[in-house]
Amino acid sequence: MPPSKISGKAYHEATKHSYLSVQADPNYVDASTQPSAFKFYPKFYRRVKLNLNNSIHSFISLTSAITLEKVYKNSLDKLRVNPSAGALYPTEVYVQLRKIQGMLDGIYHFEVENNSLTLIYELIDDGLESYIIPDKSINGFIFLISCVYYRSSWKYQNRSTRYCFLDSGHHLGAFASGVAKPLAASAYLHQKDIQLIFDFDKLALNLALGFENKEFITACAVSGELQEKKVRPLRMKIPFVCGTDYFEANQFIEDTYQATAVQKSSQQQLKQPQLRFEKDKFYQTVLNRRSVRRFRKKSISQEDYLYIMQQLQQPIPTENYEEIDIYSVIHRVEGMLCGLYKDTYLIKTGNFSEQTGYLCINQAIARDSAVTLFFVSDYLNYQTAMQIAGFLGQRLYLASNYLGIQCSGIGAFYDDETQELLETNKDELYGMVIGI
Repeated sequence: MPPSKISGKAYHEATKHSYLSVQADPNYVDASTQPSAFKFYPKFYRRVKLNLNNSIHSFISLTSAITLEKVYKNSLDKLRVNPSAGALYPTEVYVQLRKIQGMLDGIYHFEVENNSLTLIYELIDDGLESYIIPDKSINGFIFLISCVYYRSSWKYQNRSTRYCFLDSGHHLGAFASGVAKPLAASAYLHQKDIQLIFDFDKLALNLALGFENKEFITACAVSGELQEKKVRPLRMKIPFVCGTDYFEANQFIEDTYQATAVQKSSQQQLKQPQLRFEKDKFYQTVLNRRSVRRFRKKSISQEDYLYIMQQLQQPIPTENYEEIDIYSVIHRVEGMLCGLYKDTYLIKTGNFSEQTGYLCINQAIARDSAVTLFFVSDYLNYQTAMQIAGFLGQRLYLASNYLGIQCSGIGAFYDDETQELLETNKDELYGMVIGI
């Protein structure tokens, strides 16, 4: 597709799955060739080991921490607080700290495997604000989410841009929850307001951070004291460091990112969510969050289902926004008719469990769940819409797991046939399942 023809909707159309497309290209991969999932700057860079007894360190750590190590097919998988398609973890986190006690003012890379911050740039009168919130300065935190896209395209090829954006949204959801969640979660646990920002000069920032074509910024989250003060751009370009041990370029993905990075999002009034969780229990929920692989076909209560839906309807703390419609296909909720719902309103009755299993590329979890959910949107900005869908997905994970209900995200589905079930012309961005 010529770069001039690429848009969010064109990309989405070009990467749709159908029964025939999946059969024609089952996309088997050799696991031994998987690129590395961790980025490291050179050993001579200054590092700060994060101490979980320090509230600032704990806040940062919970945005990306490794929470479980397990052996799978003779390899060691290091699973994190944020879910990721195929456990490939294309996202990276950078944080600018300004006027934080005990920390040098600078830009740091979060070295997840070692739970350390690596100082990659020391601030003087410059900073990230120039690219994100011009003419203002933040005393506090500026988090950046980036995607090392080859970690995902190694397996998912052209469709991997969808997964990169969804995983970026998951990561933002980890930030925004606060005290016990990842970004969103981490902020909630630590009593910090977070604002998510999607519309800013991502292309200039990619250049300043030395990412070349191998990594790209997707979103930003800020927390701190806003001041009316002009901050100049970074004095010098940060040296390039590749986020994988080897790299294969995909021009289609790179052109798609470039084209969708400059489109403005829809706008809304900034509001903070009012989350109500018992913090110690929520903290454990964040640490123990996992993606379920199978259900026992048991029902969940109507009370729990409505509680989960209420959490999804809480505000998302951003001015840049794309409206997401949530459809629920209810299979096993006590006191509720089986059928298709938009939010909590019944559209049509019926047992659609076999159909949802088929639509989600014959995945049993979409058939055996209590509820299969689909997030759809008629967006202006594709990047923002996908990240909002991922953010809501992380919120669904945490709200469900908090109640002892299992959850998993599903990024693979037959796009057009799913739209037919939902009776919508809007693009389907994400599928999810909850149950026991």
